[in-house]
Amino acid sequence: MQAVILSAGQGRRLLPLTADRPKCLIDLHGKTLLQWQLDALLEAGIGPITVVTGYASEAVEAVLAKHYSRQPVRVQFNPFFQVADNLGSCWIAREAFSDQLLLLNGDTVFEPAVVARVLGAPATTIRLTIDRKAQYDDDDMKVIVDGERLLRIGKHLPADAVDAESIGMLRFSADGARHFQHAVELALREPDGLRWWYLSVIDRLADQNLVSTCSIEGLRWAEVDFPRDLDAARAVVMQV
Repeated sequence: MQAVILSAGQGRRLLPLTADRPKCLIDLHGKTLLQWQLDALLEAGIGPITVVTGYASEAVEAVLAKHYSRQPVRVQFNPFFQVADNLGSCWIAREAFSDQLLLLNGDTVFEPAVVARVLGAPATTIRLTIDRKAQYDDDDMKVIVDGERLLRIGKHLPADAVDAESIGMLRFSADGARHFQHAVELALREPDGLRWWYLSVIDRLADQNLVSTCSIEGLRWAEVDFPRDLDAARAVVMQV
């Protein structure tokens, strides 16, 4: 099982904390956000792991050289990070999408039990990891499901139809990875493809009945987008 972590962005909404480093290098109780992710994946036996970088890539590479030189972790630099959204990072890492793998956003921390639950779920073509809460805001990547089947995913779904939110982690079978790779290449041929999120492609694949979901309700995780998110992220890692 391989993994790809999308960590090319700066994280402008976290300025000034990200003035000289990407948000994956924000410190959370003595380790960077990226280190917490890598340690959880390596503990689960996942590898090789590709970290897609962009903004301040040299800083990320220095952290990886210092702490993971003997681990199956490599950097794939995305030179288009300033003009493309994370769909471009998926295209840069497209060679990894030839076998089963996990795909992660580079701004999410989680307890190791999250990875264990995703890996322990029955194998399907594509599994989107979700969580549920009482209400959802405009920034949540919201989902609509039918049982375990994903019907829709997007930030602008009708509030009264939303069932859960994506936590930014997907598991692909080898066949699912190839479907995704092909869909990414098709999307980037469209006039506005550079502005797409990769979850826009997942939304299209849901139309083909290729995407199931895996709920991690009851487990700890946090997404770091704004300074106010840091307390929740620190609370997650303190209990790891």
